[in-house]
Amino acid sequence: MGFFSELKSDLSQAVNTLMPEDKPEAENKGSNGPVEAPKPVDLDSMLNRLDDIKLDEAAERKEDAVEETEAAENVAETLDEVAEDAVETIDELKEEIEEVSETVDEVRELEEKIEEQTQEEIKVEEPKNALEAINPAHIGKYVADKNAETEMITRNGGIETMDFEQQTPTDEVASITEGMIVKGDIATTGSLELIGKITGNIKCLGKLNITGEINGDSDAAEVYAESARITGEIKSKGSVKVGQSTVIVGNIFGSSAVIAGAVKGDIDVHGPVVLDTTAIVMGNIKSQSVQINNGAVIEGMCSQAYADVNPSEFFEGLKNK
Repeated sequence: MGFFSELKSDLSQAVNTLMPEDKPEAENKGSNGPVEAPKPVDLDSMLNRLDDIKLDEAAERKEDAVEETEAAENVAETLDEVAEDAVETIDELKEEIEEVSETVDEVRELEEKIEEQTQEEIKVEEPKNALEAINPAHIGKYVADKNAETEMITRNGGIETMDFEQQTPTDEVASITEGMIVKGDIATTGSLELIGKITGNIKCLGKLNITGEINGDSDAAEVYAESARITGEIKSKGSVKVGQSTVIVGNIFGSSAVIAGAVKGDIDVHGPVVLDTTAIVMGNIKSQSVQINNGAVIEGMCSQAYADVNPSEFFEGLKNK
C-alpha cells in the first residue's frame, strides 16, 4: 500500500506540471473548426482501482490461506484419530497374541502328559505314535495286544520275562562240561554243547550238540547227537542228526533227519529221512521221502505223507479212467 501511494503522489505532481488547470484550451483554426483538448487522465481513480484489485487479491489469498489452514487442521485431526485407532488395534493384537501363546503352552503340556502316559502303558509293542495308542478306534486292538502280551509273559522266580521264542538268537555258545549235573530247565539264545547230564527241558535258539545225557524234552534250531543218551522228545526247526552209539527214547520232529543210531519213537519230518546202515528204528516214519540203506532195521510203518504225489489219489484216478 505504501508503494502505490507514493507512486500516485509522484504521478499527480508530474501531470500538474505538464498540464496546469488554468491553461486555456487551445483553439484549432483548421477547416473542421475548433478541436477540444484531450481530457486529463484521472490517475487517482486508476490508482484507486489498482489498490482495490490488490486488496481483492490479498483478501482472496487470505481466504485461500484460511481454507488451507483449516484443511491442514482437519488432516491433522484425522491423523490423530487414525494414530489412536492404530494404537488401540496394536494393543488388542498384543492381547490376542498373549492368549494364543498361553493356549499353545497348554497344548504342549497336554501332549507331553499324553506321551508320558503312553510310554508307561505301551512297552512290548509300541504303536506308530502316542495318539494312536489312545485313539478310540484302536482301543480294541490295543487291549488284544496287551492280552497277547500277558499270555506271552511267564514267571520265573518272581521275575517276568518275555516268551523265549520271541527273543533274537545270538552267536554265543554255552557248555555243560563232563561230570556236571544240572537239575532244572535250561534256556539259551545261543548254541549249547552238552557233555554232562541234564534232568530237565532244554530250549536253545541256536544249535544243540549232545554227547552227554538228557532226561527231558529238547527244542533247538538244529540237533546233533553223538554217543548220547536221550529220554524225551526232540524238536528241531532244522535238521536232526543221530550218530552211532546214540540211543533216543522219544519222538523226533524236524525238517530233515539222518539216523545212524537207535530210536524208539515216531519220526515226523517234513523233508527227507535217511536211515544209515547202523540205524535201528522202532516206530512210525512220516516224511516227504525215505532212504533206507542196506543193514538198517525198521519196525513200524513208513508214510510219505509230505510227498508231492499222493498214492491214494493216483490210484483213484486210474480207477476212474
